[in-house]
Amino acid sequence: MRDDATDRHDAATWSPLDSDGWYAARNATTALRDALISAGLEKDFPYLRADLNAFGHGLVELGRVSPATAERLAELLRLALASGLQRLEESSDETDEHRTGKD
Repeated sequence: MRDDATDRHDAATWSPLDSDGWYAARNATTALRDALISAGLEKDFPYLRADLNAFGHGLVELGRVSPATAERLAELLRLALASGLQRLEESSDETDEHRTGKD
């Protein structure tokens, strides 16, 4: 029955575990945590956590970090971007060589 109390979704019984946004935020937080551990930065992000906003959209809370931590993170991102661009250029060169038959 539609008006039966068990069929209605009551906001008082809502749980973040009912939300796709929560799982997306949790998975992204886990991935970021793993990368921070690999970089030796896990202790520098003590406020890292998954969260939801009032609309049920998943968010990743990074929290406050020291200026030194922010600089280190910025340097890691610069290195990753440079490495990615270098790999992209190498891949493009290999593709060009393959197309022209050059070795």
